[in-house]
Amino acid sequence: MELVERSKDSVTVKRVFGDPIQQGDVTVIPVARIIQGGGGGMGRQEASSGPDAVPGGEGGGGGFGYGAIPAGVYVVKDGDVRWQPAVDVNRIVIGGQIVAVVLLLTIRAILKKSRKR
Repeated sequence: MELVERSKDSVTVKRVFGDPIQQGDVTVIPVARIIQGGGGGMGRQEASSGPDAVPGGEGGGGGFGYGAIPAGVYVVKDGDVRWQPAVDVNRIVIGGQIVAVVLLLTIRAILKKSRKR
């Protein structure tokens, strides 16, 4: 339960919305996606009887983790609010690589079929 209480303290609005940044008449509010997870476990081994008896054991454990990914910023200027999403270059590159691999595999399959004919 202590782990759950600590996790509540670590995930706050301040972790999602950063401190506003003011430059002249423009205010920028950074926003992030928060990902969190936790887990726990418990174990116990009963002792068996007989000459090969194994002594009983106990166990336990738990963990918690979280991460933040930039999502974008809210830009406030002259009373007008505009959303400006963050560009994730890594995701774009990985997506391009996946498309390229699928394209190459498709071309390979087409060429194999045409050679058999």
